[in-house]
Amino acid sequence: MAHLDDLLAGAETTLDDEILDRIGEIVPPGTDVGTLDMAYVPPAISSVTLRRRPAGERAAA
Repeated sequence: MAHLDDLLAGAETTLDDEILDRIGEIVPPGTDVGTLDMAYVPPAISSVTLRRRPAGERAAA
């Protein structure tokens, strides 16, 4: 239960553009992180418009 509480506490977290840009520098969009991921291309990678939602729509709600 404590683990679930910790995860739920982060659900309202919104990352700003600076943080997202820093993450993108470390792991660029489309980077394969494992051999099983190589066969799947998510829509957010194929369509640039889906990569970053407006700031008000980023938090998981």
